[in-house]
Amino acid sequence: MSNLLGQVFWIPLHEIVMHENVVKFGVPARLRQTARGLDEDWIYTYRARHSLAVPPPTSESTDRHLNQVRMASPATPTTPLPPGSPVDGDVNTSTSVSIGLSNPQLTHNRQLLEVTNKLQNTGVSNDLDVPQITVVGQQSSGKSSLIEAMSGVPFPRDKGTCTRCPMECRLSRSAEPWQCIVSLRFSHDQKRQALDQVTNPQFGEIIYDRTEVEERIRRAQRAVLNPELPLDYFLEGRLVAAENGPQTTFTMNCVSLRISGPDVVDLSFCDLPGLIASVADGGNDGDIALVQNMVSSYIQKPSCIILLVVACETDFENQGAHRLAKKFDPEGKRTLGVLTKPDRIPKGEESSWFSFIRNEKEPLKNGWFCVKQPDSEALKAKITWSKARENEINFFASQLWTELELEYQRRLGTENLVKKLSVILSDLIAKRLPEIRKEVERKSAQLKLQLAGFPPEPSSDPRSDILRLLHEFSSDIGRHTWGVPDDPDSCFGGLGLIQAIRLTQEKFRKAIRATAPNFQPFKRLEDAPGKVMGSVDFLGKDTDEFNGQELDLDEAHLVSSYLKLMEIPHSEEIYVDEVLATARRLEESIPLVPVLMFPLFNFRAVTRELPGHFPFVVQQNLVQDIIKKWEFPALNLCAIIRAMTNAHVNSLVKRHFGNFGRGILEDRIRTLLQQRIGELCTASEDRIKWLCCLEGYPFTLNTHYLSDYQSKFLAHYRAARQKYDSSNLLSTVNAYSPEVGQVYNSNNRSYTAAPPTGVGKVLAGLLEIKMSGVKPEDLLKLLPPDPMDPALVIMADVRAYFQVAYKRFVDNVPLAIDVGIVRGLQKDILLFLCSNLGINGSDGHQICVEFAKEDNDMAARRLDLKKRLTRLELARRELLNVSI
Repeated sequence: MSNLLGQVFWIPLHEIVMHENVVKFGVPARLRQTARGLDEDWIYTYRARHSLAVPPPTSESTDRHLNQVRMASPATPTTPLPPGSPVDGDVNTSTSVSIGLSNPQLTHNRQLLEVTNKLQNTGVSNDLDVPQITVVGQQSSGKSSLIEAMSGVPFPRDKGTCTRCPMECRLSRSAEPWQCIVSLRFSHDQKRQALDQVTNPQFGEIIYDRTEVEERIRRAQRAVLNPELPLDYFLEGRLVAAENGPQTTFTMNCVSLRISGPDVVDLSFCDLPGLIASVADGGNDGDIALVQNMVSSYIQKPSCIILLVVACETDFENQGAHRLAKKFDPEGKRTLGVLTKPDRIPKGEESSWFSFIRNEKEPLKNGWFCVKQPDSEALKAKITWSKARENEINFFASQLWTELELEYQRRLGTENLVKKLSVILSDLIAKRLPEIRKEVERKSAQLKLQLAGFPPEPSSDPRSDILRLLHEFSSDIGRHTWGVPDDPDSCFGGLGLIQAIRLTQEKFRKAIRATAPNFQPFKRLEDAPGKVMGSVDFLGKDTDEFNGQELDLDEAHLVSSYLKLMEIPHSEEIYVDEVLATARRLEESIPLVPVLMFPLFNFRAVTRELPGHFPFVVQQNLVQDIIKKWEFPALNLCAIIRAMTNAHVNSLVKRHFGNFGRGILEDRIRTLLQQRIGELCTASEDRIKWLCCLEGYPFTLNTHYLSDYQSKFLAHYRAARQKYDSSNLLSTVNAYSPEVGQVYNSNNRSYTAAPPTGVGKVLAGLLEIKMSGVKPEDLLKLLPPDPMDPALVIMADVRAYFQVAYKRFVDNVPLAIDVGIVRGLQKDILLFLCSNLGINGSDGHQICVEFAKEDNDMAARRLDLKKRLTRLELARRELLNVSI
């Protein structure tokens, strides 16, 4: 402390007497001078050194000693140093300078501020959260005067105009002479929608005279409110036409001031239109919400520092700006409060406003400041900026304000506010820039990925593009119609077209298999109850369902919906007595039977058969009754495969042409292919009906297969009847085994056969009469003939022929559909499409141009993504120039 006093104060150190617990005008008692007549002088010097309010001189002695202080410190201004004045040896001797006379920021901080300004110019703030100070307050809260004091330039005082658009001030210290560049930023259209590309046209030449700034700002504000008019219209003085009213009452587009000079502080901020509670007669009530939404769009960003302006002439609770700031910054971490118009505080209410400065009421992380700007009378008198700063200094030097504690007196005056804002903004920028770099890289990668998903932009040769797409599509159709192992993009849950069709074909096979006649070798009423025919083991896997292939409903639920359309019929039981009765009825009713090609039997045109024999017309009639059931599932299969092919082709069409043009080509190709599939399906249905007609008359050259099945089915039916009709003999024969009796001989241990009994005796008797080779099961032939045997033969014939015809039919129908629809679609498809699209004709080029025209929405989306990517690339380049 002694070193500090020795450097600054003219008072000898040995004259300082230490006192405790006494504070006068914010100076600790231990530092007060006890010499008579020097007390106020010393206090003045101490308070000036520490940016405190200075009481006015009260004696000649004070003046004398102050003059000594000024002589000892040449850099000190010739006017008393109140709070807010630079007192740390960094004073500029110019008397017409802005508040920027504070210590210059480090070059690094200036670069950080400059890069954020450049980021704002690129419009990347629409995509990123760029640090910014935003001035917010009620209308007539003193914001404009505060901005004028902070920037050092006069603002227009035309009613309303200066508060109808954002005003951006970019201050930077420079070794070059003072200058101001006014520009406009058009970031939104007249509907207040964000533009794809932000423009920053300079408004007029560079200004080197501060007195010219006010008029330039006035014209710039008019220009930004009338974006449809050329800028020269407002620069050349023709404002009469615009005075009837602007095209827009408020705008998101802003006026930007770029001020630099040796006496300017490094700072950037944006003044927003003041919040309004009501509009004048004839005004637009929507402007209230419009301004509030505009302010909200700024302060809702996490990196926005809210400079909250509160006028002391109005109750704090009635100022909505605070409520809005608290909505987006409830903890007050990024809000800094500024009290304006302190000269209008009602007498006796000073303490309530001092509680804000002490951060006791509505506390904020960055606290509250208080500034004093010129009143309306001073403005009418055209007070200069320097005089306004001097008046502010004198105002806070009054005894009322010097009673504040030392730490809070540092929050009085515009310069202290500017210093604090500069530090806060620089710190925030330094913190945010590394994060912004990462965000730029991340969002750029996302945009590039989105753009990669867009189709190529229309070329100058659309016909070549369309032919290329058609070739690729035709090849893909061929690949899918021959079968692909899997298709992740398939409309059948990952199954390829052929795999999905195979499931429906298996369901069709099952449906035809279910029409097999369910013959029962028993009489319906007499002996059928309680009798069960054994399984047909010799058919093997032919009785399985889907050949062991089950449908996964989770992976192929769409295929399942098609399979539900394939009904599985149920065959009623046909008993042997009913077959015999039908045979006799047909024998009596049919006078003539033509020669039929049924190789198993040598049927001739017989109408009178020997007893026990029936004409082949009986089998034919039964077969035809079965074949009649096949046409419906066959046509149903054709319709299902048509629907599945349509669905799969539609998905391929969308895959290849969905992003081409406006979708006209896709729709046209889809329509043509649906028409083609319909025609192919009609032809396939005719083939199916023809196949059903062929099956109407029993025929096969597969005699070995037919004969084998006939003998097996006949034996199967006979065995089922014998199981119940000759159960005792059958069980005896089945239980028989040659009996061997053991007779023990102690000498040679020989064995002798025991005497035969039952079946053995019969077989032994047959051997005695020289009938050898008779087996036990041959004894069943000695039973009397079964009266139902002719019916069993008919049943075996029909069932055997069904097995032959059914296997043939379930192969031919799917094959006919596959050749007719699936593979038929792929045949000459490229020629079909080119011919029907008309692209090879004389007007083919114009047709291709129409097909290739891009959808407006898609073009707009691509353009938006490209412009956003351009902004991010510009931001990335700007960030590369700054070391963090």
